[in-house]
Amino acid sequence: MEPRIEPPNHFLFRARADFDTALRKSGWRNIISLLTKKSNQLLPYDQVLKLVPISGHHYAGMQQVPIDSIVGSVGRFQDFDRAFLPKGTATRARWEKIDLAHLMEVDLPAIELYKLGTVYFVKDGNHRVSVARERGQVFIDAVVVEIDTPINITPETNLVDLIGKREMARFFQKTKLKETRSQSEIVLSIPEMYSILLEHIQTHGWFLCEELNESLSFTDIATSWYDNVYMPMVQIIREKGILSGFPHRTEADLYVWIMEHRWFLIKDNSGEVSMGEAADHFSDSFSKKPWQRIIYQISQLFQHHKM
Repeated sequence: MEPRIEPPNHFLFRARADFDTALRKSGWRNIISLLTKKSNQLLPYDQVLKLVPISGHHYAGMQQVPIDSIVGSVGRFQDFDRAFLPKGTATRARWEKIDLAHLMEVDLPAIELYKLGTVYFVKDGNHRVSVARERGQVFIDAVVVEIDTPINITPETNLVDLIGKREMARFFQKTKLKETRSQSEIVLSIPEMYSILLEHIQTHGWFLCEELNESLSFTDIATSWYDNVYMPMVQIIREKGILSGFPHRTEADLYVWIMEHRWFLIKDNSGEVSMGEAADHFSDSFSKKPWQRIIYQISQLFQHHKM
């Protein structure tokens, strides 16, 4: 049995100091996250699996993996932040042992990862990832199992993004618009609104089938909706530059809101309201551009005085 080698005291002090530095960085990152409202959490592997369609998995072997692409964990997602910095002192003992191994140039076994999209989740080796990243290491040896999914997961992805991508995938799977209109890009910032789009398509289908006096497939109805309802409204949004008045929103967001707004206008006015008129009224009423809000408020005052 080989005698146990005790690490020199200066290495012990260095490992403690390294952990304390990492913990302080984690605290500052948490403050920045609160101020910017940007997630600083590791992605929990089990929750991610529930949000993405999985078609299988395969062994990808030993690889050198970019550490920046490791964004989640199977069981330790609450112990480390998104940069794999320790969030508390519970990880200190194990973290310092790994750091000592680096300081003493002791070889460590490869970590084990799951790969989804372009990112990785730690199955085994969370502390090794944390120490390696803190020491400025760019790549790490890993045994990788790749999970097959059509969802594109990137280092910037969070759980809300995944919900949106899942709902988008379901929408395109049901409508087949990627097959019939390959250029179609319908991105909603609020995932729940994909169900509203499906309701719009169903309503369009009812009127279309009544007009043609025949039954159509949902794919044909969705294609007609895209050509004759969705894209004409998107074109109006582009021509009028409405999107600039709604930061961090998308054309599809505005399509839903304007079409819903149009329905209320028709109901209130008991008459037809064109898509262009609805778009103008919606923009004047809710745009973030101050000058548009002022002009709209002045016009409302004039109308009130005329009554």
